[in-house]
Amino acid sequence: MTLVAFENVFYEIAALLLVATLLGLLAVRLRQPLIVAFITVGILAGPAGFGWVRSSEQVGLLAHMGITLLLFVVGLRLDLHLIVSIGPVALATGLGQVVFTSVIGYCIALALGMAPLAALYVAVALTFSSTIIIVKLLSDKREIDALHGRIAVGFLIVQDIVVVLTMIGLSAFRSGTADGMVGTIMLIRLLQGGAFLAGIGVLARWVLPPLLHSLAQSHELLILSAIAFAASLASLGDALGFSKEVGAFLAGVVLASTPYREAIGARLASLRDFLLLFFFLDLGATLDLSLLGAQTGAATVLSLFVLIGNPLIVMIIMGSMGYRKRTSFLAGLTVAQISEFSLILGALGFSLGHIDAETVGLITLVGLVTIGLSTYMILYSHSLYEYLAPWLGLFERSVPHREQAEDTVAPSARVDVIVFGLGRYGNNLARGLRHQGRSVLGVDFDPEAVRVWHRHHLPARYGDAEDPEFPATLPLEHAQWVVCAIPQRHVNLALLHALRHHGYTGQIALTAHTAQDAERLRAAGADVVLLPFADAAERAAEILTAAPGRAPLTGSPPQMLKEA
Repeated sequence: MTLVAFENVFYEIAALLLVATLLGLLAVRLRQPLIVAFITVGILAGPAGFGWVRSSEQVGLLAHMGITLLLFVVGLRLDLHLIVSIGPVALATGLGQVVFTSVIGYCIALALGMAPLAALYVAVALTFSSTIIIVKLLSDKREIDALHGRIAVGFLIVQDIVVVLTMIGLSAFRSGTADGMVGTIMLIRLLQGGAFLAGIGVLARWVLPPLLHSLAQSHELLILSAIAFAASLASLGDALGFSKEVGAFLAGVVLASTPYREAIGARLASLRDFLLLFFFLDLGATLDLSLLGAQTGAATVLSLFVLIGNPLIVMIIMGSMGYRKRTSFLAGLTVAQISEFSLILGALGFSLGHIDAETVGLITLVGLVTIGLSTYMILYSHSLYEYLAPWLGLFERSVPHREQAEDTVAPSARVDVIVFGLGRYGNNLARGLRHQGRSVLGVDFDPEAVRVWHRHHLPARYGDAEDPEFPATLPLEHAQWVVCAIPQRHVNLALLHALRHHGYTGQIALTAHTAQDAERLRAAGADVVLLPFADAAERAAEILTAAPGRAPLTGSPPQMLKEA
């Protein structure tokens, strides 16, 4: 690349960043999702808009790096034992949704007058959901570690594997391979996959532990090596016929069991978000709006099926497996859109001569509608649930729920204090209460946090503080206090209203990080509002000034200073 060409690419990317910043600021002011704003920038800057994007290869490269880092960070969050625990529901939901969506979508497409082969392409395109978009939204909402978030990531990965197998089969046809050779190609890919996993296992067992220990002497080198490892496995996975996403995800899973995963994940978060911007820009720029034509009617029917039918399928499967309707609903919303791979599938079918440009336009239009609307559905999922909850009982089995299988306290057990949120602050608070002789029941929506309490033989339950029906399952009649150690204002308000709705008459303590939030919680009826940083700082100041001339930290409670 010449210097002039390089400078042109630099100017183009700088202009894209500036436009994305301005439109993103407008979206924030209007309280709209940034993802929708960035895709809009891509459409405006792409061939369908003003045609500013000429360096599509460079933008695409940055987009692929963003996807790689995103799936790598997701893999970092998943311990192997956690994957085993969500494996059955992820596999059943992922495969079940693909099968049912394909069959029902095929029938709908035939009813709309499509040819059988075109109907098959459209039906398969409707089954794939965007792992990248969903993981980004769940991460932004801090729900990636919630049970519904973990299950959603699990069945989205299952979908990605199905995408890979579908693409492999179509690539075989594109290469002019005889029908009898398709099975052979699939078998070769299966053997390659087994060898790939075996090689990763060897690295994880014998090579990476001592290597990471050496690399960790320098934080910069540790982060560089993590990115290199993710990119290398993503490239190797792609070269073996699998997707870059699967390779990057496996790289994260390998490092998830190491003591360095938190440091790596925290350092990569900002870089991941920056590079993901180019994914959304590239997605918008590659949409060919000229193909949409007169597909509005068919696109409306198919979009409604994706937006409503896909979540219902997931809810039916998860409900039959014993999950609460709330968990099923929140997980089901993540499949209420089609994936960028659906657009790639349409383009591949067009290149093979299997479908025409109008069918590609139909898939594109369904993608635009469902990605846009499902973004709002996921962002406002809790409000949607509160509105629809009275009609969702059909998708919930009678007790016991699968989520309550590990509960270690009976509904009638006597507890003095119920603590929601078993993070650093909640754990320290519960420890102090137990030292004072109080019986404490912990509640958290992170299954791993609940398991940690169980390993220490402490009573804990999986539960979401925002679930309006969950407090009814707790021993509220015995609890003197209910404490929410989660600092988000909307979570505290939701729990407060739910407790009062279920007739709880004890004391309620809520947590805030700002004085404004504290005033709002007091006005809503909280008996006590905890301000962890302010309270700890005030206590620390008392300790430092209590005995002049003595060592300033003598006798200070470590947990208080730690929180400060």
